[in-house]
Amino acid sequence: MTKSLASVPQNNSIFGQLSVLDRFLPLWILGAMAVGIGLGKLIPTLGPTLDSVKLDTVSLPIAIGLLWMMYPVLAKVKYGKMPEVAANWKMSGTSLFLNWLVGPALMFTLAWLLLPDHPEYRTGLILVGLARCIAMVLIWNMLACGDSEYAAVLVAINSIFQIVMYTVLGYFYLTVVPQWLGGEAVMLNVSMGEIAKSVLIFLGIPLAAGFLTRLILTRVKGEQWYETKFVPRLSPTAIVGLLFTIVMMFSLKGEVILSRPSDVLRIALPLLVYFIIMFGVSFTISYLLKFPYPDTATISFTAAGNNFELAIAVAIGVFGLASGEALATVVGPLIEVPALISLVYLSLWLGRRLYPADPLWKSK
Repeated sequence: MTKSLASVPQNNSIFGQLSVLDRFLPLWILGAMAVGIGLGKLIPTLGPTLDSVKLDTVSLPIAIGLLWMMYPVLAKVKYGKMPEVAANWKMSGTSLFLNWLVGPALMFTLAWLLLPDHPEYRTGLILVGLARCIAMVLIWNMLACGDSEYAAVLVAINSIFQIVMYTVLGYFYLTVVPQWLGGEAVMLNVSMGEIAKSVLIFLGIPLAAGFLTRLILTRVKGEQWYETKFVPRLSPTAIVGLLFTIVMMFSLKGEVILSRPSDVLRIALPLLVYFIIMFGVSFTISYLLKFPYPDTATISFTAAGNNFELAIAVAIGVFGLASGEALATVVGPLIEVPALISLVYLSLWLGRRLYPADPLWKSK
């Protein structure tokens, strides 16, 4: 990319220097969604064919797209800075609080308030709320000019907590709390090993690839060549990977939107409210704690996003492919993509006004 989205100044001449991908990204995303739905509608056998081969429990084309879009972002990370970033316990503690206390509790509350007559959708959304984002958040963070090293640290921390806490919190929010409220308890039989496998595939593979790419190429070609030549050429492919993933997701699952629009809208409402509240609360807390804008953006998007790969895998594994729980988790990423790209622009708008002295806003 010639410039990041955050580098868009007020005048049109510099805006024109942005890459085509950056300048019209919302249009590309909407177009990718439309293409995906169109392909699924025009070729009814496309979805089942693409979904017939899986990596773990995720359709192989979607898995390829996820790995593809994460690799360039992780190749940009300066891994030597990560120990220093990880040592800031004030910021890391804030992220843990938002991700593992506020996030699951908020999704549980919204699911019960807005879906009182659909316990199966409610359960699916709770599964989404328990799965903290370790994949697409890297893209949203990059677009919002968050701190890449800090994002990598938080994703790693979330991965560890996810392995340990997902089943524990699942038992609490699906079995214990519903009984307190007079509802029906749901048992969640998912092993830590299954969760660890998902994390290893969708974070471990691109993380190792990114780390090895930086390690090898900086030794062979030098740091300056890597930062000024290689990274600028590699970075745009992350957006291409994102668009490919969106086309695949909507071609596989877009028929849900067309065949059951009322159900999709019911599921979408608590999701949209969740994304907005989580982002707003996280941004506000980070700003009040006087964190720099890049760290504020990283904390906010890490808290707002969710690991839909894991939620879908758990819902299908426990409740079945045709279940309402699985449907709710499938709708999750279809709503998250347009919601989070909108929050990227909101983050940049807030950053300009609340952090006017940040060097990010100076024209390059």
